Amino acid sequence: MDGIDAIDRRLLDLLRVDGRAGWAELGERVGLSASAVRRRVDRLTARGVVRGFTVQVDPDAERAPGVEAYVELFCRGTVAPAELQRMLSAVPEVVTAGTVTGEADALVLLRSRDVRSLEDALERLRLAANVDHTRSAVVLTWLVTR
Repeated sequence: MDGIDAIDRRLLDLLRVDGRAGWAELGERVGLSASAVRRRVDRLTARGVVRGFTVQVDPDAERAPGVEAYVELFCRGTVAPAELQRMLSAVPEVVTAGTVTGEADALVLLRSRDVRSLEDALERLRLAANVDHTRSAVVLTWLVTR
């Protein structure tokens, strides 16, 4: 990240923990005035370093408890990341996905309301073009979330 100094890095770390922290609070933590912090964050946002501010919602507070699973996706032949993205975007249970090193072509986090709907989502993944097989691990307890 070109042009980012130690204070910018510290601000980014603080904002990752609490994106709603006030300018004055951040300023105290990095040794700057509130207005100087705001200018820095505005500059980081304008440059695309800060892409946005989001809220993290506890899934249990929003809906009935569900089931989540990490799924390794194994494809036949070579599949372009854009094709994987298109295919995975069509499955609403996909929370996040990425290409990975190792034997699998992608690692996918699925979230479903129950085991039956998880099984349905897995079947849709398995039936997608170029998918050879999957390997899944159901999440029992989240230990760390950020």
